[in-house]
Amino acid sequence: MIGEFNIDGVFIPYLLALAVVAFVLSVAARRILRAVHFYRFVWHAGLFDVALFVVLLWLVAMISTVMPYGTR
Repeated sequence: MIGEFNIDGVFIPYLLALAVVAFVLSVAARRILRAVHFYRFVWHAGLFDVALFVVLLWLVAMISTVMPYGTR
């Protein structure tokens, strides 16, 4: 998981790319959870959102290590 992408000479950290994917997924999950009124059962919505982002980042990182993404 350590490394970076090279896009036209600009190095982008791999973890940043994973964090962007996890953020997009967390925004989608928060919209769905708000639509079904899930936040009525949550004590602190901000802490729950941070925990949701961390869990999604971990899942995206685990999935990206399992999937082959080309030659190294």
